Amino acid sequence: MSKKTCNSLNFRIKEHPILEFKKGRLVKFYFNGQELFGYEGEPIAASLIANGIKVFRYTEKKHRPRGFFCALGKCSSCLMTVNGIPNVMVCIEPLKEGMDVRRQKGRGRLV
Repeated sequence: MSKKTCNSLNFRIKEHPILEFKKGRLVKFYFNGQELFGYEGEPIAASLIANGIKVFRYTEKKHRPRGFFCALGKCSSCLMTVNGIPNVMVCIEPLKEGMDVRRQKGRGRLV
């Protein structure tokens, strides 16, 4: 495992007294053009948090940062642009190899 891969997993919970975490294979994905690593099938948000990314989008009017909040797909704090599609709830969207994840500003628009 490369140093960069190891660094990308520093914020991940590795052991828990009650819960078990099943992991898919380690895959590469991109956040705002930056190469990161996560486990296939886990929510994109989990991979971002594990890589130290806490701001997922900015609000349209006041440009306030939004991050991980409900983790159930009920709020809109985690809306991001994934593979060119805006308003993807990354708290419930599974990670796949090569995904292009981008921070969203405002409501998101198709380009």
